[in-house]
Amino acid sequence: MPDNTPAPQVSPNNPCPFLRALVANGYVDGHVVPLGTLTKEIGLAGGKTGVKLVTAKLATFVVAMIANGHPLRSVTSGAVLDELRYGPLDKHGAGSRILTVDAQVDEDQIKRFADFGRDYANPDGGTERGLNAQEIKTFMAENLKRDGDNARWSYPIMMQGEWPVLLEILGKGEGEARYLSVAEVRTLFVDRRFPKRITDRLQAP
Repeated sequence: MPDNTPAPQVSPNNPCPFLRALVANGYVDGHVVPLGTLTKEIGLAGGKTGVKLVTAKLATFVVAMIANGHPLRSVTSGAVLDELRYGPLDKHGAGSRILTVDAQVDEDQIKRFADFGRDYANPDGGTERGLNAQEIKTFMAENLKRDGDNARWSYPIMMQGEWPVLLEILGKGEGEARYLSVAEVRTLFVDRRFPKRITDRLQAP
């Protein structure tokens, strides 16, 4: 029998593309999610083990705890994913601007993102456009420069928990050759889907 269950709705007030994909595919609820559940899912997606997994989970826990601006409530009740917009971690336009405030994807900003990269050898065959760690660093610096005087001192720190983390989780290749695929970034933002190698790590929705 066909599954007629409607896909989970993703709130426009959840601006994180990774969390939006988790919600859209039923891995977590779109409203309140216990911090333990978030850290588990993101830990599984990253594919790390041992000390690296513990470190990644701890970093995720801290970020999720402060994201709503109510650390105690987040610890006791969970993170409220549909109330992240305009929270303490919202950069108010100083980021990539790929996702607008009403959760629409700006294709021109994806093209701009691609302009900072180059073609990489795809481990699955052929080549594809992507950005490595240094190119992502340049991209983030230009985003801050674009925001001008509106950029706050905390934005560079906050940015370290975004694109560099996506590179760790979604990246292909190793070392300096590890890159974030532009095509997969577009799929993440537009279709709210993960590559199969990521869903294979996650538990069934």
